[in-house]
Amino acid sequence: MKYLGVDYGTKKVGLAFSDDDGSLAFPHSVVPNDNALFDTIRELIQTNGVDVLVIGHSLAMDGRENPVMEQAHAFKEVFERSGLHVYLEPEFLTTFQAKRNTEDAMADAAAAALILQSFLDKQENKNISS
Repeated sequence: MKYLGVDYGTKKVGLAFSDDDGSLAFPHSVVPNDNALFDTIRELIQTNGVDVLVIGHSLAMDGRENPVMEQAHAFKEVFERSGLHVYLEPEFLTTFQAKRNTEDAMADAAAAALILQSFLDKQENKNISS
């Protein structure tokens, strides 16, 4: 199963793909959050055979959703309506973490990989426990 991880931002969106087995996440690209965003993501989903979309669920320090999440929920709904499985994965300071280990141009993609890897690890743990 192939996964696409998304670090959704109001200006830029970081993207990461899993390997074909859905066990490892790899940064892919950073794309502008503009009018072409949905078409860009749809094309990547089709080209790469993505089965599942995982979007970072951004929370403030007090545990409430950040303002960007209103737009992220709308983004999520567009892909759910297309029949894609879409999940929110809790994220906290992933971009900050990514910037410590990655050049700035790819930091959002690295953050998307951290989000996706967290989701994949949880799925693996569920499979082990079952």
